[in-house]
Parts: sequence; C-alpha cells; structure tokens
Amino acid sequence: MSVQTTEQVFLLPDLGEGLVEVELVTWLVAVGDKVEVDQPIAEVETAKSVVEVPSPFEGTVTTLHGAQGDVLEVGKPLITIAAPESEGEPEAEPGQGEPEGAPEAGSEASAPELLSESTSAETQQAKPEGSGNVLIGYGTSDVFGVGRRRPSLAATARSAPLVISPVVRKLANDNGIALADIHGSGEDGLIVRADVVAAIGSPAPGGTPPQSGVRAPREVREIAAEVSGVVHQRTGLSVTARVPLSGMKKAAAASLVRSRREIPEATVWVDVDATALLELRAGLGESAPGVLAFVSRFVAAGLANFPELNMSLENHDGVDELVTFAGINLGFAVQTQRGLMVPVLRNSQGRTARELDAAIAELAAQARAGRAGPTELSGGTFTINNYGVLGVDGSAVIINHPEAAMLGLGRIIDKPWVVDGELRVRKMTELTLAFDHRVCDGAVAAGFLRFVADAMENPAGVLADL
Repeated sequence: MSVQTTEQVFLLPDLGEGLVEVELVTWLVAVGDKVEVDQPIAEVETAKSVVEVPSPFEGTVTTLHGAQGDVLEVGKPLITIAAPESEGEPEAEPGQGEPEGAPEAGSEASAPELLSESTSAETQQAKPEGSGNVLIGYGTSDVFGVGRRRPSLAATARSAPLVISPVVRKLANDNGIALADIHGSGEDGLIVRADVVAAIGSPAPGGTPPQSGVRAPREVREIAAEVSGVVHQRTGLSVTARVPLSGMKKAAAASLVRSRREIPEATVWVDVDATALLELRAGLGESAPGVLAFVSRFVAAGLANFPELNMSLENHDGVDELVTFAGINLGFAVQTQRGLMVPVLRNSQGRTARELDAAIAELAAQARAGRAGPTELSGGTFTINNYGVLGVDGSAVIINHPEAAMLGLGRIIDKPWVVDGELRVRKMTELTLAFDHRVCDGAVAAGFLRFVADAMENPAGVLADL
C-alpha cells in the first residue's frame, strides 16, 4: 500500500501582542527537511523582540511561504508540511468490525494537529492535543500526537550548536556560514557574534565560497551602497542605502512620537550623594545587589507613598480616566544589539533588593540574547532608565507611553560636595524624573523624587523600615 500525505498549512499566528504583521528574520528549516512538533522553524521579528516560531506539525517541509526579510501578515500561510499517513492494512469495509467513517487504526490522518489550509488560526489554537499554545505563546503542549513527546532540552543541545542569539544565527545564515563548523568562544562553547564575524572573514572549509544569492545582513547592506550613485536632493551627497524602519525600531519610533504628541511631560531633577549607598554595597561583599536593584527597591517604596506616578491616563468610551493598579510592573531600559529594550519586572512591589537584583539580571540577559518575548517586554507601569552606564550624567527622557513617569539615573562619579559645612569628595549622581503633568502636579513629583534621593543618601535607615 503506498504512503499518502496530508498537506498541513500552518498559518502565521498572532504571537500574543495583537500583531498584524511580522518580519521574517530567518528560516530554521528548508524544503525537504523533516520536522517534529515543537521544533523551531523560523525566527520572526515582532514589534518587541525576535522570537522563534515552533511547528505544530510533524512531517516534511514542502513549502516556505516567504523569504528572509519579507513582511508577513498574521493569519496567512507560513509553512506547509506534508505528514505521511501510517502504512497499515487496507481499510476495513463498513460493518466489518469498524463503524462506517471510523479512522484507520494507527492512522494519524485524523489527529488534531493535522490541519488543512482551510483550517483557521482560531481552530489551530483550540486543538489541545496538537499544539494548542502556539497562537498565544511560543511553545506547544508537552504531548503531541500518538506516543510522541517533545525532545528534551539536553537532547536538543546535543544535536545542535549552542547558539542563543537569533541575531547571531541570522548573521551566519545571511553569509552562508554553517554554525556546525564554528567553534564557539563563549561560555560552554556558546557561539557569539564575534565567532561568526571571524568566520565570515576566513575562507570556508575546503575553499568553498559562501552560498551565492544570499543577501548580506542589513548592517552590511548599508555599507554596501545598494543605491550607490543616487544623489540626495537636500544634501547633495551620494546615498549609500535606504533601509525602512521595521519590527522593533518601527514600533519604538511610533511609541516615542505618540508619547511626545499626547503626554504634556514635565521634568524635575536633583543631585544625590550616593556615597553611603556604595559603602553599604561594599560592606555586603560580592553578593551585594547592584545599585539598580537598590534604586528599584526605593522606587517601589516611593510609588507606594506617591501612587499617582504608578497610574495610567486612558480614554474609555470618550472619557479620560485615571487607572490605578494593585501592583507595580517595573520596567528598566536595557541596551541590546537590536536597540533599546524595556523588560518589565511584574509585581515588583514587596521584593527585597536581592530578589530584584536576581530578577533584573535574568530579564536583562533574556533581552540581550533576543529571548525576551511580549510577556517580558510589555505591561509596565513605571520605568527606570539607568543611562549612567553609558557614561552620561542626565537626559531629557521620553516617558514610556502609556505610563505616567520615568526615572533617569546618571553615572556615579567623584565630585566636590559640601557635607556638614565642609567641602569633601563624594560619590555623586543625578536623578531625573519626567512625569505626565495631567496625572499629577509638581509637588507629587518632587515628593517622590526626594523620597528616592533621601533613600539613596541614607539607605540603611530606609531599608530598616522596608
């Protein structure tokens, strides 16, 4: 009996943030590849992050509905996978031991994950046995199909190079570099961007040139002068490239413009003597939380005293309303290879500085590795921007719409400062608070900023009461 196949078309799901489109960063499979349920098949860039899309099907890839760099619409075909049916005995005649219309024993043709092109995204989401979580998260159920389970993380690691960053994988793919041929210089053999860049500059094994017809990554294309010879009318200079904003940069630009357009922000700032805070950290030894963790703890306490800054002004049915929240979702800015991201530490209220420090480190690592999804990058109620790590003292920050305020933290440096009537060298920093003047007045903003500043100047006394 010949093997028959069922065409399974996976429609691009809404990845949990109300998206209408995504940019296809790279395919992780090719036509003819065998794939398993939950195996990552593509990386796409959403408005917030680069995420892996897992397959809800098992079978052989027959069609890739798009090329790298394409913008794909949610609900349209992403990939087609052919699933062979079981090779068993001929189907019994109706009335000979099986009811008419019953599926063949052992056959997976009627399994919930085998969905045709006519199946809607909503239907895909509703199938618990197959891959029910694909459309609302980034994984599928632990059990898939008959007698098949998701491969363990250890097994996956043994069968593939250790690469965390989607940016690194894309750079290698765009330049025809096989990750299996690269020895990672990172921890536990992790392949990092520098390893791929070095491989790009080296001859391929056996003298084989990189794969032809593959476009260089975007940052390389900019230098490659795709539109060389075109003269810019306003400047008179030759144009080297025109790269449309897409994905996260496009979303960030829209959010910044909306913030400036809708929020009448005001700014207050204060110089802070952080000497006592640094002395406290030094006394705690190597296990001491970072400065950002302490400031986050003080911010959480300050917002409990000045809750207006943790509110959101929203329009409901044409009426502007101040929305209050039962908790604090604290965002903090992180610089990554893909630009500025703001991971969100949900329900940060009541956590100790040590707990905040561990959570901040984990979220920052996810964002830098490109593994932070919409859940980690949305839903904030207040944001801290520690631009001091970039070596600057202050900034006119833009509020992260629709939040009501953002606190900026400058670098900590030695400065002359008067203490008890005497001039001394102290560890000084500057705190800057941008706030929505519709939500609160200057007195509330000043009170909150002064609370955080006083806590940094007398951390032991404040922590004793927290």
